[in-house]
Amino acid sequence: MKVYILQLGDMGNCTYIVEHKKQGLIIDPSWDMQAIEKILTKEDITPKAALFTHGHYDHVTDAKDLLEKYRIKGYIHYDDLDASNLPHKDMITFESDHSETLAGLKVDFLSTPGHSKGSVCIKIGNLIFTGDTLFPNACGRTDLPGGNPRDLMLSLQKLAKLPDNTVIYSGHAYGADGTGSTTIGQEKTNNPFLKMALREPENFEDMI
Repeated sequence: MKVYILQLGDMGNCTYIVEHKKQGLIIDPSWDMQAIEKILTKEDITPKAALFTHGHYDHVTDAKDLLEKYRIKGYIHYDDLDASNLPHKDMITFESDHSETLAGLKVDFLSTPGHSKGSVCIKIGNLIFTGDTLFPNACGRTDLPGGNPRDLMLSLQKLAKLPDNTVIYSGHAYGADGTGSTTIGQEKTNNPFLKMALREPENFEDMI
């Protein structure tokens, strides 16, 4: 399994292509479909599905073009389907934690509301794609429609139960090294929001 990282758009959005035996899963395709298609062509990857961590516009912009071109389905939590404005006919939805086998890989969609009502984190093996739920040393904002500070706190607590060596790929390139990558263990040690959610949950909403 190999992960290709594309930083696209004006907001440091991260689109990920997870390749397994020349089959691909595209996570949060947005902004620049030509850049995504260039990697698929260059590496001879056949896309099998698009996976969305949530429905905010900066994570879905122009994704419908990709779905239609490759005739693949998109997976998104039901609560974010309408917000995404993606064609319902091209989408597969779920309403809680959900698992699928896609491109020969077991994919776990973990429901992690807070940034949006239908936010999910996508776990594939030892990797987790956290969208805008958890960033290096930060977490998602909760002041947008569907955001909820208490839900986000509970979602962070849920992620903290994963093994410390779980590798995080977040939805924006906010890390100190210019990427969205970190680990659960690093965030439990360094992330002030995650530490607050675990150690002083009664004060989390004031912090956020």
